[in-house]
Amino acid sequence: MLEHASQPADALVLDGLTSGYGAIDVIKSLSLVVRRGEVLALLGKNGMGKTTLLKTIMGFLSLRRGKAVFEGNSIGGLSASRLIAGGIGYAPQELPLFQDLTIRDNLRLAITRDADFKRTATRAFAYFPFLSDRLMQKAGTLSGGEQKMLILARALMLEPRLLLIDEISEGLQPSVVARIADALIDQKRKGTTILLVEQNLEFALKVADRWAVLKLGEINDTGDADQDAPRRVLSHLTI
Repeated sequence: MLEHASQPADALVLDGLTSGYGAIDVIKSLSLVVRRGEVLALLGKNGMGKTTLLKTIMGFLSLRRGKAVFEGNSIGGLSASRLIAGGIGYAPQELPLFQDLTIRDNLRLAITRDADFKRTATRAFAYFPFLSDRLMQKAGTLSGGEQKMLILARALMLEPRLLLIDEISEGLQPSVVARIADALIDQKRKGTTILLVEQNLEFALKVADRWAVLKLGEINDTGDADQDAPRRVLSHLTI
């Protein structure tokens, strides 16, 4: 378990982070701070390194240079399982569900003891109540939007202190995006820190406190999610 008693103001600090695939550096000396209890939206076009950054934080890709610090503890080189146990939740872009298993079985993977299922699942059901009514339905028979909600519900079951979310709104109808936005806003209200990778600018700025634009593996600009944010962000995304 990672130590977190000191409760530093910055939940996640990335300092000179470099990572990539093979001989190619995709993330290049990136520095970024996510403050405790805020939502930071990480925006950018496809291929800019957003997913690579999240995979590096989670330990799926090796940290080549630089530091990653969570609540004052260095997490570079730690396994994903240890990070999750230490309070970091992850909702990846690809659908990491066991299609032939039930909703219940997929949710059960988030916890270590079956005895904890009812208590922890209740928190997820508060956001997505349809899951509790269809626990024995196979995950592969859910719609794309329902599967995204199941992924997020599983990440929320252990009340992570830091939640990494990758393109959760991609391909979803507006009503589903609105439900996910409500869930994230409520999580922020409860003190959860969220790093939200997105291309849906309206959704991202609705839930975020601040934003950052990633371009070719580097932070290109940052700012507050205020009235001027759409113009500033679009000026980077349309170039």
